[in-house]
Parts: sequence; C-alpha cells; structure tokens
Amino acid sequence: MSRLLARIAGFFSSRTQVGVDKAGNRYFTRTEELDGRMKEKRWVVFKGEQDPTSVPVEWICWLNGQRKIAPTPEEIAELEARRERVKLNVALLKKEEKEKRAKEGTIPKRTSSGIVGGPDLKSFLRQFPSGSEGDKRQEPTGAKDGERTKETETEEAKPVPEYSEPTGSGKSFRPGTWQPPT
Repeated sequence: MSRLLARIAGFFSSRTQVGVDKAGNRYFTRTEELDGRMKEKRWVVFKGEQDPTSVPVEWICWLNGQRKIAPTPEEIAELEARRERVKLNVALLKKEEKEKRAKEGTIPKRTSSGIVGGPDLKSFLRQFPSGSEGDKRQEPTGAKDGERTKETETEEAKPVPEYSEPTGSGKSFRPGTWQPPT
C-alpha cells in the first residue's frame, strides 16, 4: 500500500510540464524507475473534452517516443505556416486543372447515384456472330427491326447439335476437349 501511495505522490510531485499546443492541451513528462531502469513517461492533459484529434502531429510523435525533444513554439509556428502554404498550393492546382479541362471541353461528367439502366439488347447481340461458321448474319432487305420473315424463321428452325458423352474411351470428360458429333 505504501508503494502505491509513494507512486501517486511521485506522480504529482515529479512531473514536469514540457509544453502547450495551440488548442490549450498541456504535455508532461516524468522519470521513474521500473525494474531497476529509469523510464521516461509522457502524457497529455486535454483542455476541456478529451479529443485525441486535437493533438498536433509533432506532439503525437513526442508522446510516442519518435522524437526525443519536445517541439518548440517556433517549430510549431513554422510547420503550421508550411501546412497553410501546402493547402493554398493544392487549391491553386485544383483551380488550374479545372480551368484547363473547361478549355479542352473534357470536364468529367458526374454520375448519379440512382438506378442505372443496362446496355440495350441490340448492341449487346451485335457482338456475337450468329452463324455456326462464324459468318455475320445478313438481315433481309425488306425486314424491319423486330419483324420475322420466312428466311429468319428457317434459320431459327435449324437443329442445334446436342452434346453426347464420349463412349468407349474410358477417360473422363475434360473441359475444352469436346468435339461436336459428326
């Protein structure tokens, strides 16, 4: 019990404030002995609500031990000015890119998040040859889209070869090896 009280008393007496950030968060350190080794403990005391997103990157690096020395106010001011310059440069580049696309007429169209219709059937079917030898199907000259003629009905009535299992070989069927019956 006395060890716990000594540790609590040491927590309040030996802490050192290292710095304060722009949001008012205060950063502390203390050195304590653990298992015969001296260890440095670092922590932050938030101003108001505990919001970890309010801790700047420089202070995060210091808290995690990636930096040995805490950031100075001058360094923080310099880094903040650099971040502002980068934001302005990004905004300027975006504006120039938008103007360039407007001049070229290649402004990307925004897509709606609504229901999107699929491709029409005619353009889809044009991709595939209809004949068994791979020739292109010739439409009759007098036929309109969707009309059936005697010629198209006879083409559609042609028998389709059916698949039959190979017999007598004793081998099992392998994909890609099927030959149409002759």
